[in-house]
Amino acid sequence: MKIALLGYGKMGQTIEKIALERGHEIVIKTNEEEYDINQADVAIDFSVPKAAFFNIAKCLKLGVPVISGTTGWLDNYEHAIKLCKENNGAFIYASNFSLGVNIFFELNKHLAKMMSQLKQYHVSIEEIHHTEKLDAPSGTAITLAEGIISQHDEYNKWLLNQNKKQTIPITAKRIANVPGTHSIEYKSNTDTINITHTAHTREGFALGAVVAAEWILGKTGVFSMKDVLNIG
Repeated sequence: MKIALLGYGKMGQTIEKIALERGHEIVIKTNEEEYDINQADVAIDFSVPKAAFFNIAKCLKLGVPVISGTTGWLDNYEHAIKLCKENNGAFIYASNFSLGVNIFFELNKHLAKMMSQLKQYHVSIEEIHHTEKLDAPSGTAITLAEGIISQHDEYNKWLLNQNKKQTIPITAKRIANVPGTHSIEYKSNTDTINITHTAHTREGFALGAVVAAEWILGKTGVFSMKDVLNIG
């Protein structure tokens, strides 16, 4: 499989390593807007928020399946879906490609459904990432918050570094050399329940992205990691 890496920072370099180990060829690796995407069978976008939609749109218009793990661009997500359908393309966006995190997403929703009956508990989210991460809160934290909201009628939105009625407060911390830690806390006057996912390296994210790229070949439509991993 010929892969285009759109975004060649630390994550792009880790994806390259994993892809080569799995027998694939990297035909493009770039942080620029000028590239011939037609060389590739599939594109993997781990760029920056301001470049992500440009990359995704270019791929979809030219018939190249695209996997995107860039966060911070989701104001254009519905437009990307529209482009995918108009061009009979193939597209996967995930706030996190790690197998463990995608299991954590499902665990989070299941816990939220159980906790929805216990109004004495108040939920909060904390996420910790490396200092190079540009957006806050992380896309993973937002996905976790949305998962809780979907199962719990006490909450209708999330807020960054704010704690207001019927909202989920998200605390975002930036610490050098932290690949990603996400914690959900339910706290009452009598006790606290926590679930946490801690990434040790970037390789889990990279492997998930390459597996998604392998899975999407030959398919059309808008998919998620739940489809790739057949979970949930």
